[in-house]
Amino acid sequence: MPEPGGFWPPAPGWWILAVIVVVALVALTWLVQRWIARGRWRRQARRELDALRARAEADNRWFAELNALLKRAARSRDPSLHPDALSGDDWVELLRQTVPQLSDVEVRALVQAAWHPAPDITPSRAAALADTWLRRA
Repeated sequence: MPEPGGFWPPAPGWWILAVIVVVALVALTWLVQRWIARGRWRRQARRELDALRARAEADNRWFAELNALLKRAARSRDPSLHPDALSGDDWVELLRQTVPQLSDVEVRALVQAAWHPAPDITPSRAAALADTWLRRA
């Protein structure tokens, strides 16, 4: 009887299996990194929103910072929409398009609170609205 072959070199099937496993691991690594990077803007924005909530006050500067935070988040989410160039009704429309469940009246009040002397929305409600947008966008 001839001697049984050693384990090296492996049969062609093992080489094919090794290539498939390596390609699968590379693809999985790439997908996980992409998933992590896509959620990074949301985590960063939620941290900034928590910091804003901690010092909430009903003045125009606070509402302007909240709107700036939402614009940065919208730009990170989809740069092709150019949210930093929008204001007024266009900005309201973008927020409503990305998350249609938001109330038009509340979104409009949030956007206008940055320059109105007496905001029509409380800071806690505005922060809750921003949080909803960040979770669903």
